[in-house]
Amino acid sequence: MNNKFLFLLCLVAIFTSCKQEVITLEKLLNEMVEREALAKFPEPSYELAQFSSYDRATVQPGDESWFANWDRTMFIRTDTVGGRIEHVMFDAEGPGAIVRFWMTFAGENSGKGIMRIYFDHEEKPSIEGTAFDILSGGQLVGEPLSSSVSDSTDYEMRGHNLYLPLPYAEHCKVTYESDNVHGPGGRTGEAVYYNINYRTYEQATKVVTFSQDELAKSAETLEFVQHQLKNRERGLDEIMADSSILEGKIAPGGNLSKTIDGSKSIRMIGMKVNPEIDPQKLRTTVLEIVFDGNRTVWSPIGDFFGTGYLMRYSNTWYTEVRPESGEMKAFWVMPFENKAEIKIHNLGDDNVENLEVEVLTTDWDWNSRSMHFGTSWHQYSNLLTREKKDSEEEGDGGHFDINFVSLEGEGVYVGDAITLFNTAYAWWGEGDEKIYVDGESFPSHIGTGTEDYYGYAWCRPEKFSNHPYIAQPDGSGNFWPGYTINIRQRGLDAIPFNSSLKVDMEMWHWHKATINYAPVTFWYVKPGGKSNIAPDIEAINEKVALKRTDIVLPFIQNDQIEGENLEFKEVSGGNFSYQNLNDFGWSENIQLFWTDTNPEDSLKLAFYTNDKRTVQVYANLTKAKDYGIFRVLVNGKDTGKTLDMYHDSVITNLISLGRHDLNQGENIIEIISVGKNPQADKTNFGLDYLEFR
Repeated sequence: MNNKFLFLLCLVAIFTSCKQEVITLEKLLNEMVEREALAKFPEPSYELAQFSSYDRATVQPGDESWFANWDRTMFIRTDTVGGRIEHVMFDAEGPGAIVRFWMTFAGENSGKGIMRIYFDHEEKPSIEGTAFDILSGGQLVGEPLSSSVSDSTDYEMRGHNLYLPLPYAEHCKVTYESDNVHGPGGRTGEAVYYNINYRTYEQATKVVTFSQDELAKSAETLEFVQHQLKNRERGLDEIMADSSILEGKIAPGGNLSKTIDGSKSIRMIGMKVNPEIDPQKLRTTVLEIVFDGNRTVWSPIGDFFGTGYLMRYSNTWYTEVRPESGEMKAFWVMPFENKAEIKIHNLGDDNVENLEVEVLTTDWDWNSRSMHFGTSWHQYSNLLTREKKDSEEEGDGGHFDINFVSLEGEGVYVGDAITLFNTAYAWWGEGDEKIYVDGESFPSHIGTGTEDYYGYAWCRPEKFSNHPYIAQPDGSGNFWPGYTINIRQRGLDAIPFNSSLKVDMEMWHWHKATINYAPVTFWYVKPGGKSNIAPDIEAINEKVALKRTDIVLPFIQNDQIEGENLEFKEVSGGNFSYQNLNDFGWSENIQLFWTDTNPEDSLKLAFYTNDKRTVQVYANLTKAKDYGIFRVLVNGKDTGKTLDMYHDSVITNLISLGRHDLNQGENIIEIISVGKNPQADKTNFGLDYLEFR
C-alpha cells in the first residue's frame, strides 16, 4: 500500500514537472502580443514591484518627509568591482524578470556612464554599455521595445524606455558607473533618475536566464513581436468575431443599449462621433458595462478611449483615436460568463447625434482564471494645489496624495490615464506614484515624478502618441494654462493583486494653482471584486475647461489681485513666466515675471470686477540690477509715468499708477518696455500684485 502511494506521488510529481511552464525570453515576448493574457489571472503567479531613485528620506506615510523630492541619484549601495565604483540600482532574487526600464538624466555629460546588468551572481555582466545605448539606442533591440519620447524633444531631455523583458533564474543586479556621480541626490554632477519594474515568480517557477544566445535564439519571435506592436496588428483579422452595431440619436437622459448572452468576450468596442463634436458631449456621454450582473465599467467615452474631452490623436496597443474621422476604439479583451449589458448614456442637456457603436465578440471558455474588465473614472474639480518650495530637501509645501482607485478582490491592474486642465504658468505634476499591493504599509511602487511614471521626462509638453504603451496626446498644459493627457497602459508590467490594490499619485505644483484633474483607471477583477470609485455624476455635469478663465476668473478680491492670477492675454516679445522664490517678500512667494524684453515689446493682462468704479491703482513691483524701464496703461489710459525698475539690490516697491476707471467685467493692464537704465544688466519686469483703493 505504501509503495503504491509512493508510486502515485512520483507519477504526480513527474506529471506536474512535465506540465510546469518554463519562463523564457521567447515566452515573455509572445505574452506581450497575446491579447487574452491580461484577462486571465497570471499563471504561474508573480508579484510586480519597482526599484527607483526615489528620495530615501521618504519613509513613513504621514511623516513630514513623506513628500521628500530629491528623487535622483539614489542608489541601493555602491560596490567596488575590479577597482571601479559601480552604483547599484537594482538587486533582486529570482526567479524573475525585468519588464520595464525607464531613465532620464541631468547635468553635463550625463547618461554616458556605463550600465551593467549581471545575471545569476555571475562576475561578468551579460549586458554592458552606456545607459542611452542600452535603453533607447538599440544596443539590444530596436523600436518600439527600445525607444525614447518624445522624438520632438532634445534627446538628452527625453524619457528613455526599454520594454524588452530580461528574465533571470536566480538573481539580477543592475549597476551604473560614472565619474560624474558625486553622491546621493545628485546635487552636483550627474543626476540619475530611474524606475525599474520587475516580476518575481513563485519560487518553484523555472526561468531561463537572459543571455546574448537567448536573444539570438529568439530573433524570429522578437521580429514578429516588434512588427505586431509597431504596426498595431492586434489579431482581429484572424478571429471569427460577431459584430453588433448600435447607432442613432440619444436624447438627454436616454441611452443606447445592447445585451450579449453567452460565455463570450468583447474583443473590440468602437465609437464614431462627429469629428467636430462639442467637447462637453465627450464628457457627458458615458459608457457603462455590466458583466454577469456586476457593473465594472463606468466612464465618459472620451476618457475611456484616451482622449479626454478634446479629440486628440493616439494609437497604442489597447486604444486608438482618430480625430479626423471621429473614430475611437478600445481593444481590451473583456470576457464574461453569461451576459454583458452595454449602455451608452447621454447625461447632458442636448441630443447626441449620429453616434455609431460597434462591438466585436468571440466565444470564451470561462474558468477560474477568467476576470471581468473594469474602468473607474472621477474628477477632482477645482483642486487647489500647493506650490513646490525651493527648500533644501524640497519636502515641504503642503503636498498631498490623490487616490486614483482602490480595488478589493483578486485581479490585475493594467493602466491609467489623466486628463487635466492646468491654470498656472508652471509644471503641474511633480508628484510620484505610490502603489500599495495587498495591504502593504509602504508602497512596493514609488516613483520619481508624474511624467516619469508616464514614460517621458522633464515636464516636456511635446506630444507623443505612437508608442504601444505610453502616450501624451496633448501636453499644452504642462508649462502654461491648458489641456494635458497622459496615458500609461501595461502589458508585462501589469500588477496582480490577491486581496487589494491602492493607486495614489502625489499632487505637487510648482505654484499654488487650481486645476481640474481626472484620472481613469483600467483593471481586471474576478467576480465580486470592487472599486471604491462610484459614478461621478456631479463632475460629469460640470462645464469642461477650454481656457484658464473656465476655472479661475481673475476677480479683484479684498481690493487686491495677485500678479500670478492675472489672465494672460498676449505678449509681443520677451519671455513670460512666473518666479517662485522665498527670499524677496513677494505675496504668496510668487511674482509675474517678464524677461528679455526689447523696446516697444508689450505684455497685456486682464482682471475682472463686478461693477464699474473709479479707483487709485497701485502695483507692487520688483526692482533689481537686471530690471528695465517700462510704461503702464490701464484700459488703454497711460499712467503718465515711466517706471525705472533698476536698483542695486532686490527690493519691492508699491508704486501708484494713478486714478483709473474700471469696467464691469474685463479690464486690461498693458506693460510696454521702454529700455534699460545704463547701469542695468537686463530688461526684466516683475509684478507681485495690484492694489485698488
